[in-house]
This record gives sequence, C-alpha cells and structure tokens, in this order.
Amino acid sequence: MAEITSLREAVEELVHDGDSVALEGFTHLIPFAAGHEIARQGRRHLTLVRLTPDVILDQLIGVGCADALVFSWGGNPGVGSLHRFRDAVENAWPLALRIEEFSHGVMANRFVAGASGLPFTVMRGDAGNDLVRRTSSLAPVICPFTGERLTAVAALRPDVAVVHAQQADRRGNVMLWGITGVQKEAVLAARRSIVTVEEIVDTLAPRPNAVVLPTWAVSAVAVVPGGTHPSYALGYSVRDNHFYRSWDAVSRDRVRFRAWMERHVLGVAGWDEYRRSLELGVVA
Repeated sequence: MAEITSLREAVEELVHDGDSVALEGFTHLIPFAAGHEIARQGRRHLTLVRLTPDVILDQLIGVGCADALVFSWGGNPGVGSLHRFRDAVENAWPLALRIEEFSHGVMANRFVAGASGLPFTVMRGDAGNDLVRRTSSLAPVICPFTGERLTAVAALRPDVAVVHAQQADRRGNVMLWGITGVQKEAVLAARRSIVTVEEIVDTLAPRPNAVVLPTWAVSAVAVVPGGTHPSYALGYSVRDNHFYRSWDAVSRDRVRFRAWMERHVLGVAGWDEYRRSLELGVVA
C-alpha cells in the first residue's frame, strides 16, 4: 500500500547509499524533482539506471552521487553531449564512472523480465556485436525447441524506481498517460518505488492509453506539481526547450556547473524554491 508523503521523507526512507536507482520517464514525465532531492540529501555510490539518460543524470553524476550508470544512449536531447557524464567517463571527475550501455530494446526487455519475476528474457538481437564479451548481463543461449542461437538478457531489478505521473488517488493508486516509456515496468521490477505526481484526485478517471499503477505496487507517492521541469507532464506543463539549450553552456565548465547546482539545487530547501530560483526556466 503506497504511503502519501513528502518527497523529502520518501527519499530519506527509500533511497540509500549504494542503491541501484532507476529514474524513468521518456521525453516527458522525467522525475527531475526527485533527482534533485536525491542530490540534496547527498546520496553516494549509486548505480543510476535509465533509458536515454539526459540532464537529470548529468546533474547527479556531476555532483558525485553515482559511480555507475546502466543505460541506452545518453545526451542532451536536441542539443548534444552530456558534459558532466562525459567528464566523469573521460577524466574521472568528480568520480570515475563505470558504464554499461545497451540498446533501447535490451534495456526495455531487461525491465520487462524484472517486472515479470523472471531471471532473464531472450532476444534475437545483439548477436552481431561485441556486447556479450563486455558485460555479464548478456549471454548466448541455444533454444531447446528450435536449436536457434539467441541472446539471453539478464533482468533489471533496481533497488528503487523513481517516476513521475500526472495523478494519484487518495489510496495511492497512480495514473499516467502520454508517452509512458518503461515507467510501469521499472516500478514493478524494483524492490521499492517513489512516484511524484502533479495532483491527488478523488477518482482516477479512465483515459485512452493510460497506465494505472496499483497502490500495492508503489511504496510512496509525493505531490510535486511541476516536478518534471524542464521536461513536461502531458496535460499539465510544456517542455522548457530554452533550459535544455542553455544547459549545454552551464555543464561544459566544472566551476560554472558546480556554482549552478549550489545555487539552484543543493542550496535550496525544496522543489518550490528551485522553481522560483529558476524563474520558471531561466538558466543563469
């Protein structure tokens, strides 16, 4: 049964040093507020897990929260590189970062296997590349029925999944809609989960293509309006493209990056203060 609580309390209770933490959301519903709270609370030695890591993981890596990343494609969408991620890989600043990179298909299927309670799933892809030699998460197998050579893909079971959704009801059932990515699978695969939402409603009204996460699958729900900024929550906010463009210059320089994080994330008390300090999207 999900507990409706504050984001600060949810992170204090559910995210620990050394955890594997999946922060999921594809194009929209990216859980920036929760990522910032993890940074403010000074979590260390995390293994971050995410399809398409973008600015939020760049920030967490840059302040030293992580020493490992499991992912598929990383970049500032529509702009270019993640410079804090790149600096960690190339120069071990602020810490050396171990990486495991897969395709979107492999990552998605690893979450599906974890959500299904299976130790692995099987794919036809990845037979022609060298990933099998570079990671223990892939292995060749022979189908016992056809003799076909396939690739076994180890399940992903994060310690914590963190996602954002549009609504939750007062019992802790959660509903999200729009581009839903692998949020459902990440929550079901994880041992613990935090869901930030735009609002609490009395009733979750059915919507086309919506996903409902039942309260028994969620550990904590926190109300954080605007908690996806600079990404967006369909029906509630729009994407702040100016922020993404401006982030490139901020993140290129270590000193400027650290000053920005101290001013806008680490040195403020919570998400509301962060939003006010950015003046709803101005990156200084």
